[in-house]
Amino acid sequence: MAHEFDGRKYAQASAHQQEWGERLISELSLSGAEHILDLGCGDGRVTAQLAALVPAGQVLGIDASAGMIEVAREKLTGNLAFRRMDINALDFEEAFDVIFSNATLHWITDHAALLPRIRRALRQGGVIRFNFGAEGNCSHLYSVAREAMALPAFSPDFTSFSWPWHFPSISTYGKLVTAAGYRDVQVWGEAIDRAFADQELMLRWVDQPCIVPFLAHLPTDSREPFRRYVHRRMVEETSLPDGTCMETFRRINVFARR
Repeated sequence: MAHEFDGRKYAQASAHQQEWGERLISELSLSGAEHILDLGCGDGRVTAQLAALVPAGQVLGIDASAGMIEVAREKLTGNLAFRRMDINALDFEEAFDVIFSNATLHWITDHAALLPRIRRALRQGGVIRFNFGAEGNCSHLYSVAREAMALPAFSPDFTSFSWPWHFPSISTYGKLVTAAGYRDVQVWGEAIDRAFADQELMLRWVDQPCIVPFLAHLPTDSREPFRRYVHRRMVEETSLPDGTCMETFRRINVFARR
């Protein structure tokens, strides 16, 4: 299921995602002429950095959220394009040298179906480079969301709810990539727990993008009470004596070649 986000609020709350994306880009070996696909481009900042590194190439950023694409398109340049598209509907054939994704693919639940589609979109010899949430990611948020959903005031509205995140183990995901037919498969994990500088920054991150799928599943008059409960519990669970807020960030890194 695709979710709708506020691209401008996301841009103000995604410093960690931006940092991770810049690091991933710095690890790529690019000639400057590649065709690159960015899966889940968000507000387009990282995608624009990719485009600057391939002046003789082309970069396409896709995202299912209209709000994200609206903000991303403000960064259009001659070799950079954005398209609203659900990653689950990927239908390219041998179109890209690099397929890149930063802090997005944990929003996709069926990777057994996704990975072959991505492979078809790669040219022969093309590479994938992904970073996304792994088992143990965002443990406080995960626990607080489950707790809030179970409250009598909200639980009836979540009977048909589909959990929005997929945080696989490193070993499971490595087997999945290999089974999809990729070569030179490398899958490794990272524990990069981060402190938000203060409660306000942490709660901005909760609001965009984390809590969006939960609020969308609630009737209008229940959304703000649910949000207030999650905010209060997240402050209680993550606050440290120095005023920062600590959350667990566990990542899967993927490199492989067609």
